[in-house]
Order: sequence, then structure tokens, then C-alpha cells
Amino acid sequence: MSSDNTPQGESGEPQPLRKDEPAAQAAPGPSAVPSAGPGAAEEEQTGRQRLAAGLWPPRVSRAQLIVALLLFVLGLGLAIQVRSNSDSSAPLRGARQEDLVRILDELDGRTTRLEDEKQRLDDQRKELESSSNQAEEARRQTVEKERQLGILAGTVAAQGPGITLRITDPQGHVQSDQLLDTLQELRAAGAEAIQINGVRVVASSFFSDEGGGVSIDGKKITQPYEFKVIGRPQDLEPALNIPGGVVQTLEKEQAAVAVARSAKIVVDALRAAKQPDYARSSSP
Repeated sequence: MSSDNTPQGESGEPQPLRKDEPAAQAAPGPSAVPSAGPGAAEEEQTGRQRLAAGLWPPRVSRAQLIVALLLFVLGLGLAIQVRSNSDSSAPLRGARQEDLVRILDELDGRTTRLEDEKQRLDDQRKELESSSNQAEEARRQTVEKERQLGILAGTVAAQGPGITLRITDPQGHVQSDQLLDTLQELRAAGAEAIQINGVRVVASSFFSDEGGGVSIDGKKITQPYEFKVIGRPQDLEPALNIPGGVVQTLEKEQAAVAVARSAKIVVDALRAAKQPDYARSSSP
């Protein structure tokens, strides 16, 4: 029996191979991995990659650009407003507790003075209503009112408790606007009569810079500037020393400031009474 693997026919003789038949059947190999197509590549993309692909490059319309610009302008305006409000309250926000208490006491003092003035006017009204001799009472009140108005107008001398404020300015940096700010601060604290270097200051007074000094109502004064102020010392002095107030502002200009309380301040500089040209009393 032949060990040859050549195929044999029915007669036992070898048969020739046909050209269209493979010489040998290939042995089956390991299973082939199917090739990945385009669809499979898309499935392999993660959700983050798809989100990034959808966001970039951005697709912005003209309307969206206009809205974004308007929102930017609005936000900028709000930021400027908030910063402005913050800057205006910065001195008090950085103040010490003792300074805040002193400021609060000053406000309480102003409220007390207004309440006292209201009570005094109510008492005058009641006296007029209940007085048996209303004419005499009205005359007395008129004289008292004339005296008070004379003090305010600077036509009569005045004395009382108050403070003396002395400003020494060797560098010549203090100008008229800073002296005016000092005057306004004293008035707000309850000053009733003020005299600066022998010049009586009233409601119509004006300040201006003039040749190395300051002019008040056309009268030149030079440093040191001395304020004589009649009023409640417990209100006047703290008003000048609040954080960011008059004293600190003047010291930034290298000026020396001294404040002294006194039980008696004399304001004796007078102003001539001026007759109004057009205004007349409306009383009968």
C-alpha cells in the first residue's frame, strides 16, 4: 500500500491534479479581526470630544455680539458705581472705634440742639398765647430776637464758651478753599459766631487767594490763621478731628494745627449793618 497522498482513480492509478483545484487546503488560522469602518471611529469619540467639537470653532451671530457688548457696558457701569460708593465711605470704614463713637456723639449733639431749639420756640408760642400782656411779651421777644440776629449778622459783639483754632502754614500751602472747608465744618458742628484774624465771618462772607495769603470779604489776612469760635466745645473740637477731616487735611499740607477749648471766647470784630437795596419787610 503506497503512502503517497496522490489522489487515485477507480483503476488505482494516480490522477493528475486539475489547475482549478488548490494543491492543498489551507489550515484554518486564528479568527481574523474585522476592520473598523468610519462608523466605528465615530462611536469611539467620547462625549467630551463631541462637546468640544460642538463649541469650537464658535459660531456667533451679529445679534449675540451686540447683546454681549451691551452686557459688558452695563457691568462696567455697575462696577464703577460700586467703587465710587465704596470710596465715599472709605474714611469711616477705616476709622477706629473711638472715632466712630465721637462722630456718633456729635450727631447726637446736633439732634439735641435742634430739639432744644424746637422746644424753645414752642415755649415762646405758649407764652404769647397765655401772657396777660401779650404786647409786652411780644416786645421782649422781639428785642431778644434782634440781639440773636445781630450776633448772626456780626453787628454786635458776642462771648461764650468755644474753641480757638490756630493754623500755622510756614510752607504757604494752605489756600482759601481749605479755610472755607474749615469754616463750613465748624458751622455744621454748631458754631454761632466766628472771627478769623480780626475779620468777622457771617453768612455772606467769601474767601479768595491773594498774593501769598488769603482774603476774606476783600480784607487780606496772613498766616498764622486764628479762628475764634463760639459754640459747644464738646461738639466743635471732635468735628475737626474726625478721620479725613479738617486737621488731617491741613496736616497733609505740612501745616501745624492747634485746637484749644475755652470757657470764654470773645468775638468782638463787627460788621456794619447794610441796608438792603430792594428787599423790604412784608409785615404790616
